[in-house]
Amino acid sequence: MRILLLAALACAAPAGAETYELKATPQTVAWGHYDATDKPALTIRSGDTVVVHTLLTNSPAGLEKAGVAPADVEPALRAVFDGVPASARGPGGHVLTGPIAIAGAEVGDTLEVRIRKIDLAIPYAYNAFRYGAGFLTDDFPYARMKIVPLDAKRMVGMFGPGIEVPLAPFFGSMGVAPPPAFGRYDSAPPTINGGNMDDKALVAGTTLYLPVHAPGALFQAGDGHAAQGNGEVDITALETSLVGTFEFILHKKQLTAYPRAETPTAYIAMGFDDDLSNATRKALRNMIDFLVTTRKMTRGDAYMLVSVAGDVEITELVDRNKGVHVVLQKSVFKAP
Repeated sequence: MRILLLAALACAAPAGAETYELKATPQTVAWGHYDATDKPALTIRSGDTVVVHTLLTNSPAGLEKAGVAPADVEPALRAVFDGVPASARGPGGHVLTGPIAIAGAEVGDTLEVRIRKIDLAIPYAYNAFRYGAGFLTDDFPYARMKIVPLDAKRMVGMFGPGIEVPLAPFFGSMGVAPPPAFGRYDSAPPTINGGNMDDKALVAGTTLYLPVHAPGALFQAGDGHAAQGNGEVDITALETSLVGTFEFILHKKQLTAYPRAETPTAYIAMGFDDDLSNATRKALRNMIDFLVTTRKMTRGDAYMLVSVAGDVEITELVDRNKGVHVVLQKSVFKAP
């Protein structure tokens, strides 16, 4: 078993597969970007599983100012803020763990990411907005941040007196490297590589499919959310640190042109664009293409089926590129 800046775990995967643990350290994070030239923090094979530790997107000083006791700030967060040089940061603000390279991944392949498990790493989250960000920028010309205690046993966030938010942890950002021509791509706006999709359907049990744009694929995850509403209207969710268990399957020469997902009960097609109408068109076309390819439907029938049985939902409105996803329940198909 190879161990690269990490500790190996006992393997309970299929024969030949291995399980690794990748912690968030100054050497194993990508601060604010996806980049095809980044060196892998870990290289694995198709079929392997990685337990990935991630850090929330805020500074120790910011958390303490909002009321978090210094002793409750993760040592790993302090180490990353102290240890990652300015030259390695940006242009975005997310601290992403990775990249994880999948041996043999090439442009034109598809990476299947099975989200096996997501655990809360700390007992609190925050929500914040600031002037000039979020959707209602003119309505709130000031900044505010709230610390929300998390009850991992009951899986609720104590938002305020008499208000509890059910928790459904997911990673706001999961993606692979974009094409090399993108350069160091900002972690904020989602695009063809996935990234900051902020899709609350990407919980444990969901499978994400990502097109490979660079050798190794170079998967990264972060921006942990304990819960989020569709739209993420003030620009943050219940932001927290998470530990995700991912199984990676490489599909050779089976290009998925755009990120998509599959839950145990539904298919999800995505679309990202600065214009919400264009994002919706992309998501619809991606679902139609999926139905034509996998269900052998005509384009006309697929378009009709989405209209009578699909749901068009806004993923997020606040990351420059807006997100839209189309959800189609598998139950409409009476044959597998």
